[in-house]
Amino acid sequence: MPSPANLIGLDYHAEAAKLGPPVTPIIDVHTHINGGEAAAVYRDVCDLFGIERCYSMSQLPQADAVKAALGDRIRFIAVPNYMADDKKHAFREGFIENITAWHERGSRICKFWCAPRSRDYGEELGDPLLLTLESPWREKHMDHAASLGMMFMVHIADPDTWFSTKYTDAAKYGTKAQQYEPLERLMDEYDRPWLIAHMGGWPEDLDFLTGFLERHENAHLDTSATKWMVRELSRHPSERFVGFLERFRGRILFGSDIVTTDLHLSGADDDFGRGQQAGTRDEAFELYASRYWALRTLFETGYEGPSPIADPDLAMVDPDRFDALSSPTLRGHSVGADLLRVVYRGAAVDVIDRWHDEHC
Repeated sequence: MPSPANLIGLDYHAEAAKLGPPVTPIIDVHTHINGGEAAAVYRDVCDLFGIERCYSMSQLPQADAVKAALGDRIRFIAVPNYMADDKKHAFREGFIENITAWHERGSRICKFWCAPRSRDYGEELGDPLLLTLESPWREKHMDHAASLGMMFMVHIADPDTWFSTKYTDAAKYGTKAQQYEPLERLMDEYDRPWLIAHMGGWPEDLDFLTGFLERHENAHLDTSATKWMVRELSRHPSERFVGFLERFRGRILFGSDIVTTDLHLSGADDDFGRGQQAGTRDEAFELYASRYWALRTLFETGYEGPSPIADPDLAMVDPDRFDALSSPTLRGHSVGADLLRVVYRGAAVDVIDRWHDEHC
Protein backbone atom coordinates (compact mmCIF):
# COMPACT_ATOMS: atom_id res chain seq x y z
CA MET A 1 0.00 0.00 0.00
CA PRO A 2 1.47 3.42 -0.90
CA SER A 3 2.41 5.71 1.96
CA PRO A 4 2.03 9.50 1.89
CA ALA A 5 5.84 9.76 1.81
CA ASN A 6 6.31 7.23 -0.97
CA LEU A 7 3.35 7.07 -3.34
CA ILE A 8 5.35 5.64 -6.25
CA GLY A 9 7.33 2.94 -4.45
CA LEU A 10 10.80 4.45 -4.59
CA ASP A 11 13.78 2.82 -2.91
CA TYR A 12 15.26 5.95 -1.41
CA HIS A 13 18.63 4.28 -0.80
CA ALA A 14 18.84 3.40 -4.48
CA GLU A 15 17.54 6.81 -5.55
CA ALA A 16 20.20 8.55 -3.47
CA ALA A 17 22.85 6.43 -5.18
CA LYS A 18 21.45 7.45 -8.59
CA LEU A 19 21.61 11.11 -7.66
CA GLY A 20 25.12 10.64 -6.31
CA PRO A 21 26.78 13.15 -4.00
CA PRO A 22 25.56 16.73 -4.47
CA VAL A 23 27.91 19.17 -6.19
CA THR A 24 28.76 20.48 -2.74
CA PRO A 25 27.77 19.35 0.76
CA ILE A 26 24.35 20.83 1.48
CA ILE A 27 23.45 23.18 4.33
CA ASP A 28 19.75 22.92 5.21
CA VAL A 29 18.79 26.18 6.88
CA HIS A 30 15.23 25.21 7.86
CA THR A 31 14.42 22.08 9.87
CA HIS A 32 12.60 21.13 13.06
CA ILE A 33 14.64 18.32 14.63
CA ASN A 34 13.27 16.85 17.85
CA GLY A 35 13.66 13.45 19.51
CA GLY A 36 17.01 11.72 19.99
CA GLU A 37 15.96 8.50 18.23
CA ALA A 38 14.34 10.36 15.34
CA ALA A 39 17.42 12.59 15.04
CA ALA A 40 19.53 9.44 14.58
CA VAL A 41 17.27 8.36 11.69
CA TYR A 42 17.52 11.85 10.24
CA ARG A 43 21.33 11.63 10.52
CA ASP A 44 21.27 8.51 8.34
CA VAL A 45 19.17 10.36 5.76
CA CYS A 46 21.61 13.28 5.81
CA ASP A 47 24.49 10.90 5.18
CA LEU A 48 22.62 9.41 2.23
CA PHE A 49 21.68 12.69 0.53
CA GLY A 50 24.75 14.78 1.30
CA ILE A 51 23.43 17.10 4.02
CA GLU A 52 26.41 18.41 5.94
CA ARG A 53 24.67 20.78 8.35
CA CYS A 54 21.17 21.75 9.42
CA TYR A 55 19.69 24.69 11.27
CA SER A 56 16.87 23.53 13.50
CA MET A 57 13.91 25.05 15.31
CA SER A 58 14.07 22.41 18.03
CA GLN A 59 12.23 22.66 21.31
CA LEU A 60 14.62 23.68 24.08
CA PRO A 61 14.08 20.52 26.21
CA GLN A 62 15.03 18.46 23.13
CA ALA A 63 18.29 20.28 22.42
CA ASP A 64 20.62 17.95 24.33
CA ALA A 65 19.16 14.79 22.78
CA VAL A 66 19.34 16.01 19.19
CA LYS A 67 22.79 17.48 19.77
CA ALA A 68 23.96 14.10 21.05
CA ALA A 69 22.68 12.44 17.88
CA LEU A 70 23.90 15.05 15.39
CA GLY A 71 26.91 16.69 17.02
CA ASP A 72 28.38 19.60 15.08
CA ARG A 73 26.01 18.90 12.21
CA ILE A 74 23.20 20.78 13.96
CA ARG A 75 22.88 24.48 14.79
CA PHE A 76 19.88 25.97 16.55
CA ILE A 77 17.36 28.69 15.73
CA ALA A 78 15.65 30.40 18.67
CA VAL A 79 11.91 29.74 18.97
CA PRO A 80 9.31 29.96 21.73
CA ASN A 81 8.23 26.96 23.77
CA TYR A 82 5.24 25.96 21.65
CA MET A 83 4.54 23.00 23.95
CA ALA A 84 4.29 25.06 27.14
CA ASP A 85 1.22 24.63 29.32
CA ASP A 86 1.17 28.38 29.93
CA LYS A 87 1.20 29.67 26.35
CA LYS A 88 0.38 33.24 27.39
CA HIS A 89 3.74 33.29 29.17
CA ALA A 90 5.52 31.31 26.46
CA PHE A 91 4.60 33.81 23.74
CA ARG A 92 5.29 36.89 25.86
CA GLU A 93 7.99 36.99 28.56
CA GLY A 94 8.80 33.33 28.03
CA PHE A 95 10.00 33.92 24.49
CA ILE A 96 12.45 36.53 25.75
CA GLU A 97 13.75 33.91 28.19
CA ASN A 98 14.01 31.35 25.39
CA ILE A 99 15.87 33.75 23.12
CA THR A 100 18.46 34.23 25.87
CA ALA A 101 18.76 30.49 26.45
CA TRP A 102 19.18 29.72 22.74
CA HIS A 103 21.74 32.50 22.38
CA GLU A 104 23.76 30.90 25.18
CA ARG A 105 23.72 27.69 23.12
CA GLY A 106 25.25 29.54 20.20
CA SER A 107 22.17 30.48 18.20
CA ARG A 108 22.41 33.66 16.16
CA ILE A 109 19.06 33.31 14.37
CA CYS A 110 15.68 34.09 15.92
CA LYS A 111 12.50 32.78 14.26
CA PHE A 112 9.17 34.60 14.28
CA TRP A 113 6.19 32.52 13.22
CA CYS A 114 3.55 34.92 11.91
CA ALA A 115 1.36 32.82 9.61
CA PRO A 116 -2.18 34.15 9.06
CA ARG A 117 -3.59 31.34 11.21
CA SER A 118 -1.56 32.70 14.13
CA ARG A 119 -4.58 34.95 14.66
CA ASP A 120 -6.58 31.86 15.62
CA TYR A 121 -4.01 30.89 18.26
CA GLY A 122 -3.82 34.45 19.53
CA GLU A 123 -7.58 34.65 19.75
CA GLU A 124 -7.60 31.63 22.04
CA LEU A 125 -5.15 33.50 24.30
CA GLY A 126 -7.22 36.68 24.33
CA ASP A 127 -5.10 38.66 21.88
CA PRO A 128 -5.61 37.90 18.16
CA LEU A 129 -2.54 39.92 17.18
CA LEU A 130 -0.19 38.36 19.75
CA LEU A 131 1.78 36.25 17.25
CA THR A 132 1.59 38.69 14.36
CA LEU A 133 4.16 41.32 13.44
CA GLU A 134 1.70 43.97 14.58
CA SER A 135 1.98 42.95 18.24
CA PRO A 136 3.99 45.12 20.64
CA TRP A 137 5.34 41.85 22.04
CA ARG A 138 6.88 41.02 18.69
CA GLU A 139 8.89 44.21 18.76
CA LYS A 140 9.98 43.45 22.33
CA HIS A 141 11.17 40.05 21.14
CA MET A 142 12.94 41.60 18.16
CA ASP A 143 14.58 44.26 20.31
CA HIS A 144 15.92 41.58 22.65
CA ALA A 145 17.16 39.35 19.83
CA ALA A 146 18.75 42.32 18.10
CA SER A 147 20.51 43.33 21.31
CA LEU A 148 22.10 39.86 21.35
CA GLY A 149 23.30 40.16 17.77
CA MET A 150 20.82 37.79 16.16
CA MET A 151 19.52 37.79 12.60
CA PHE A 152 15.84 37.10 11.96
CA MET A 153 13.81 34.38 10.27
CA VAL A 154 10.09 34.87 9.56
CA HIS A 155 7.21 32.71 8.37
CA ILE A 156 4.95 35.40 6.97
CA ALA A 157 2.48 33.79 4.54
CA ASP A 158 0.92 30.49 3.55
CA PRO A 159 0.11 28.95 0.16
CA ASP A 160 -2.32 30.52 -2.29
CA THR A 161 -4.36 27.33 -1.87
CA TRP A 162 -4.94 28.27 1.76
CA PHE A 163 -5.99 31.81 0.93
CA SER A 164 -8.60 30.38 -1.44
CA THR A 165 -9.96 28.00 1.22
CA LYS A 166 -8.90 28.56 4.84
CA TYR A 167 -8.36 32.32 4.75
CA THR A 168 -11.35 33.55 2.77
CA ASP A 169 -12.28 35.88 5.67
CA ALA A 170 -10.00 38.74 4.68
CA ALA A 171 -11.42 40.90 7.47
CA LYS A 172 -9.88 38.46 9.95
CA TYR A 173 -6.76 37.20 8.17
CA GLY A 174 -6.02 39.97 5.68
CA THR A 175 -5.22 39.40 2.03
CA LYS A 176 -2.00 37.69 1.10
CA ALA A 177 -0.43 40.98 0.00
CA GLN A 178 -1.35 42.58 3.33
CA GLN A 179 0.77 40.02 5.21
CA TYR A 180 3.87 41.79 3.91
CA GLU A 181 3.04 45.33 4.98
CA PRO A 182 4.28 45.10 8.61
CA LEU A 183 7.15 42.86 7.50
CA GLU A 184 8.52 45.40 5.07
CA ARG A 185 8.26 48.15 7.67
CA LEU A 186 10.19 46.10 10.22
CA MET A 187 12.82 45.03 7.70
CA ASP A 188 13.65 48.70 7.25
CA GLU A 189 13.70 49.22 11.01
CA TYR A 190 15.95 46.28 11.93
CA ASP A 191 19.07 46.43 9.80
CA ARG A 192 20.28 42.82 9.69
CA PRO A 193 19.78 39.78 7.46
CA TRP A 194 16.22 38.52 7.32
CA LEU A 195 15.49 35.00 6.10
CA ILE A 196 11.90 34.77 4.86
CA ALA A 197 10.85 31.12 4.99
CA HIS A 198 9.18 29.11 2.24
CA MET A 199 10.43 31.15 -0.71
CA GLY A 200 9.26 34.28 1.03
CA GLY A 201 5.80 32.78 1.47
CA TRP A 202 4.93 33.34 -2.18
CA PRO A 203 6.63 30.80 -4.49
CA GLU A 204 3.57 31.08 -6.73
CA ASP A 205 4.54 34.64 -7.75
CA LEU A 206 8.14 35.21 -8.80
CA ASP A 207 7.27 38.74 -9.92
CA PHE A 208 6.21 39.66 -6.40
CA LEU A 209 9.36 38.09 -4.96
CA THR A 210 11.49 39.99 -7.46
CA GLY A 211 10.04 43.30 -6.31
CA PHE A 212 10.33 42.30 -2.66
CA LEU A 213 14.01 41.37 -2.97
CA GLU A 214 14.75 44.53 -4.95
CA ARG A 215 13.14 46.69 -2.26
CA HIS A 216 15.03 45.04 0.62
CA GLU A 217 18.71 44.24 0.25
CA ASN A 218 18.66 42.49 3.64
CA ALA A 219 16.01 39.99 2.46
CA HIS A 220 16.87 36.35 1.80
CA LEU A 221 14.59 33.41 1.02
CA ASP A 222 14.75 29.71 1.83
CA THR A 223 13.30 26.84 -0.19
CA SER A 224 11.62 25.07 2.74
CA ALA A 225 8.15 23.47 2.89
CA THR A 226 8.92 20.70 0.42
CA LYS A 227 5.36 19.77 -0.58
CA TRP A 228 4.53 23.42 -1.26
CA MET A 229 7.77 24.03 -3.16
CA VAL A 230 7.40 20.90 -5.32
CA ARG A 231 3.87 21.88 -6.27
CA GLU A 232 4.51 25.53 -7.09
CA LEU A 233 8.13 25.69 -8.24
CA SER A 234 7.46 22.85 -10.69
CA ARG A 235 4.89 25.07 -12.42
CA HIS A 236 7.38 27.75 -13.40
CA PRO A 237 9.20 27.37 -16.71
CA SER A 238 12.78 26.33 -16.00
CA GLU A 239 14.20 29.36 -17.78
CA ARG A 240 12.12 31.64 -15.57
CA PHE A 241 12.94 29.87 -12.31
CA VAL A 242 16.65 29.41 -12.95
CA GLY A 243 16.83 33.02 -14.10
CA PHE A 244 15.29 34.07 -10.79
CA LEU A 245 17.87 32.05 -8.84
CA GLU A 246 20.65 33.57 -10.91
CA ARG A 247 19.36 37.13 -10.56
CA PHE A 248 19.31 36.77 -6.79
CA ARG A 249 22.37 34.56 -6.51
CA GLY A 250 23.44 34.32 -2.88
CA ARG A 251 20.04 35.31 -1.53
CA ILE A 252 18.18 32.02 -2.00
CA LEU A 253 19.17 29.38 0.58
CA PHE A 254 18.35 25.68 0.64
CA GLY A 255 15.81 24.55 3.24
CA SER A 256 13.56 21.52 3.61
CA ASP A 257 11.27 22.10 6.63
CA ILE A 258 11.78 18.48 7.71
CA VAL A 259 10.14 17.80 11.08
CA THR A 260 11.38 14.90 13.21
CA THR A 261 9.93 13.51 16.42
CA ASP A 262 10.24 10.26 18.30
CA LEU A 263 6.49 9.87 17.74
CA HIS A 264 7.43 8.90 14.19
CA LEU A 265 9.09 5.77 15.57
CA SER A 266 6.46 4.73 18.09
CA GLY A 267 3.14 5.18 16.36
CA ALA A 268 1.92 7.33 19.25
CA ASP A 269 0.14 10.55 18.35
CA ASP A 270 -0.20 14.10 19.60
CA ASP A 271 -2.48 17.09 19.10
CA PHE A 272 -0.67 17.96 15.86
CA GLY A 273 -1.22 14.55 14.28
CA ARG A 274 2.50 13.93 13.90
CA GLY A 275 2.21 10.31 14.95
CA GLN A 276 0.07 9.71 11.87
CA GLN A 277 2.95 10.62 9.54
CA ALA A 278 5.05 7.57 10.45
CA GLY A 279 4.99 4.81 13.05
CA THR A 280 8.21 2.84 12.60
CA ARG A 281 11.87 3.56 11.99
CA ASP A 282 11.53 2.60 8.32
CA GLU A 283 8.52 4.86 7.88
CA ALA A 284 10.33 7.73 9.56
CA PHE A 285 13.30 7.17 7.27
CA GLU A 286 11.06 7.38 4.19
CA LEU A 287 9.32 10.49 5.51
CA TYR A 288 12.59 12.37 5.91
CA ALA A 289 14.26 10.93 2.80
CA SER A 290 11.30 11.84 0.59
CA ARG A 291 11.89 15.53 1.23
CA TYR A 292 15.55 15.48 0.22
CA TRP A 293 14.86 13.27 -2.78
CA ALA A 294 12.13 15.64 -4.00
CA LEU A 295 14.17 18.82 -3.52
CA ARG A 296 17.34 17.45 -5.07
CA THR A 297 15.34 16.02 -7.97
CA LEU A 298 13.62 19.39 -8.44
CA PHE A 299 16.92 21.28 -8.53
CA GLU A 300 19.30 18.84 -10.16
CA THR A 301 17.43 16.79 -12.73
CA GLY A 302 15.07 16.96 -15.68
CA TYR A 303 12.66 14.49 -14.08
CA GLU A 304 9.00 15.01 -14.97
CA GLY A 305 6.53 12.77 -13.21
CA PRO A 306 4.48 12.39 -10.06
CA SER A 307 5.86 13.62 -6.78
CA PRO A 308 6.16 10.73 -4.31
CA ILE A 309 4.74 12.96 -1.55
CA ALA A 310 0.99 13.23 -1.00
CA ASP A 311 -0.22 16.83 -1.12
CA PRO A 312 -3.55 17.40 0.69
CA ASP A 313 -3.79 20.94 -0.71
CA LEU A 314 -4.88 19.48 -4.04
CA ALA A 315 -7.99 17.89 -2.56
CA MET A 316 -8.61 20.95 -0.42
CA VAL A 317 -8.92 23.09 -3.55
CA ASP A 318 -10.50 20.54 -5.91
CA PRO A 319 -12.03 17.60 -4.00
CA ASP A 320 -13.76 16.27 -7.11
CA ARG A 321 -10.43 15.58 -8.83
CA PHE A 322 -8.11 14.77 -5.94
CA ASP A 323 -8.02 12.82 -2.70
CA ALA A 324 -5.73 12.53 0.34
CA LEU A 325 -3.14 10.52 -1.60
CA SER A 326 -2.96 12.74 -4.68
CA SER A 327 0.29 14.44 -5.57
CA PRO A 328 1.31 17.08 -8.10
CA THR A 329 3.67 16.73 -11.01
CA LEU A 330 7.32 17.28 -10.09
CA ARG A 331 9.27 18.95 -12.91
CA GLY A 332 13.01 19.22 -12.43
CA HIS A 333 14.81 22.40 -13.44
CA SER A 334 18.35 21.02 -14.03
CA VAL A 335 20.03 23.96 -12.30
CA GLY A 336 23.68 24.27 -13.31
CA ALA A 337 26.41 23.08 -10.97
CA ASP A 338 27.90 26.52 -10.33
CA LEU A 339 24.56 28.00 -9.26
CA LEU A 340 23.69 24.88 -7.26
CA ARG A 341 26.85 25.33 -5.20
CA VAL A 342 25.52 28.72 -4.15
CA VAL A 343 21.97 27.58 -3.37
CA TYR A 344 23.07 24.42 -1.58
CA ARG A 345 25.90 25.89 0.47
CA GLY A 346 27.51 29.15 -0.59
CA ALA A 347 24.61 31.41 0.29
CA ALA A 348 24.31 29.96 3.80
CA VAL A 349 28.05 30.40 4.37
CA ASP A 350 27.98 33.98 3.12
CA VAL A 351 24.87 35.00 5.04
CA ILE A 352 24.62 32.89 8.20
CA ASP A 353 28.24 31.93 8.86
CA ARG A 354 29.44 35.46 8.25
CA TRP A 355 26.78 36.87 10.59
CA HIS A 356 27.64 34.26 13.22
CA ASP A 357 31.36 35.02 13.01
CA GLU A 358 30.73 38.75 13.34
CA HIS A 359 28.47 38.35 16.37
CA CYS A 360 30.08 35.67 18.49
